[in-house]
Amino acid sequence: MTTRLATCNCGQLKVHATGEPIRISVCHCLACQRRSGSVFAMQARFERPNVRIEGTAKQWVRITDSGNQCIQHFCPECGSTVYYQVSTAPDVFAVPVGAFADPSFPEPKFSVYEERKHSWVQMPASAERSH
Repeated sequence: MTTRLATCNCGQLKVHATGEPIRISVCHCLACQRRSGSVFAMQARFERPNVRIEGTAKQWVRITDSGNQCIQHFCPECGSTVYYQVSTAPDVFAVPVGAFADPSFPEPKFSVYEERKHSWVQMPASAERSH
């Protein structure tokens, strides 16, 4: 079984994710653009039993467009977001794919909030889309 390691920039906060993600998606919403510092955010979701957290995290909670809570967990030393959870799915951990620093990570299967997608961004043709 595959185990992947996601870390913050300084390495203090880690996520050990075992098995394959239950979802790999790209979000183009403005909040995810701000969180990631990029024009979109790509994340992999794992069920709680397949995730082990190591290190200390701080939390910041924001209210999503749909009114749910998004609890972002980040390193108090370097500020990197290493995982987050949504109040409607407390047993699912979303990990920014960039935190894995693995160019061979599988491509996204879903692309959401595409009405906010930058015009030059191209998603995989096979990805399901949501506007």
